[in-house]
Amino acid sequence: MNVDVTVADISKYKDQEVALKGWVRTRRGSGKVQFVVLRDGTGDIQCVVGKNDVTEAEFEATSALTMEASVEVRGVVKEDARSALGFELHTRGITVINLPSQEYPIQKKEHGDGFLMDHRHLWLRSQRQQTIMRVRHTIVKAVRDYFDDRGFTLFDSPILTVTSRPG
Repeated sequence: MNVDVTVADISKYKDQEVALKGWVRTRRGSGKVQFVVLRDGTGDIQCVVGKNDVTEAEFEATSALTMEASVEVRGVVKEDARSALGFELHTRGITVINLPSQEYPIQKKEHGDGFLMDHRHLWLRSQRQQTIMRVRHTIVKAVRDYFDDRGFTLFDSPILTVTSRPG
């Protein structure tokens, strides 16, 4: 039986079969094994997809995965010291939910500020931007907790704008 989990909680499920849902950050491999790095908003995990561990159709579908494809991966959580997370998922099944309709434009190459601002919704999915957002969240939460613990109330003032009258 598969338990739906998040990457952040994966260490609680060592040697258990789980299901993860998320987006493909990267895919590499060929022949008998594919390595899919899956992100779910709480972190990234490597999923090892062996040709003998999934159906032939699932292995073919894995070979065609592109960046930002949405998938559900089922497998056994295994400890792996080489992983930054300390764990990886040995895949027993994979379901492709959706493939992007076009190539995902934010890759590991440098882009100019104009391009990145025009594609901000995609840029925010990059590892660097996600790390920046997590740091900002931690700082804002610490400040909010500090003032909340001391009885302060957050006050958001209305946005005041100047309008001109036709004249």
